[in-house]
Amino acid sequence: MVTPVLMPPSCRIMPFFDLPGKVGINLDRWMLIQSGDQPYKRAPRCHAFEKEWIECSDGIGQTRAKKECQIEFEDFYECMHREKSHKRLHEIRKQRDKLVKEGKYQTPAHHSGAPVDDRP
Repeated sequence: MVTPVLMPPSCRIMPFFDLPGKVGINLDRWMLIQSGDQPYKRAPRCHAFEKEWIECSDGIGQTRAKKECQIEFEDFYECMHREKSHKRLHEIRKQRDKLVKEGKYQTPAHHSGAPVDDRP
């Protein structure tokens, strides 16, 4: 991890007018949603995947990062959007509905929405 070097204002060359720095706004933070400050100091769901992707693509350039870090990016994207998980869940529900229609599967009583009175 690179630590920023703080220089006195008289030694700064760029930027000429640092409004975000004076106001205290970090403009790069919006790109890395998971790595921002979190309430209760708990790591977000996809923080580990984002960290792996950033570590892989750090310093190699955008063109090389797209090729070399594709696996890390796909893991991070799946964690954020859950497309494969939703697709699999849809297929499972479709198969269950097919089995129910054929009479090979009966939904449990606690899944039907009817009250169950078999408490001890």
